[in-house]
Amino acid sequence: MPPKAKFTREEILDTAFCITKQLGIEAVTARELGHRLGSSARPIFTVFSNMDEVRELVISMSKELYGQYVEEGLDNPLPFKGVGIAYIRFALEQPKLFQLLFMRQAGETKDVSIILPVIEDHYQRILQSVQESYCLERKAAEKLYEHLWTYTHGIATMLVTGLCSFTIEQIGERLTDVFKGLLFIEKSRNPKEKGRNN
Repeated sequence: MPPKAKFTREEILDTAFCITKQLGIEAVTARELGHRLGSSARPIFTVFSNMDEVRELVISMSKELYGQYVEEGLDNPLPFKGVGIAYIRFALEQPKLFQLLFMRQAGETKDVSIILPVIEDHYQRILQSVQESYCLERKAAEKLYEHLWTYTHGIATMLVTGLCSFTIEQIGERLTDVFKGLLFIEKSRNPKEKGRNN
């Protein structure tokens, strides 16, 4: 008969998630988990097969939390701008989780058009918000999304690494200016497309 679990799955995962938010995923070790739970590492393995399983679930929890930020952004009157600000807010408020999800070393360099749908679980919904809000064809919306994500990711990375600091108001102004410029260029190339310019 297997030994009775001293801690629940939820208790262990919540502790692992807390460690990740404070110190990063590298700090999620059996020893650190045991220490935080006031125990040895052994009870962890009555619930989980190994530490890789724990870390994978922590990544899922991180994605779920990020998803809440995206949902808030999509509820904005200007959803695409809202998502951009939400992405940067996530970086500001959860820097270790942002690094985990969006600043990990990639195995192979890829074109942004390939990588963005892979790393962004909400890609289709965000893209749809661009198409619907600005009456754009899919290709034009994809190009706009790629450009804005590049810019937004740059700001988020600068904030996480402490290279620069911006207020939310400054971020909103910058995103609006860049977006208007890109939208103007796209509409100039495709005069048939009509829509809002803010």
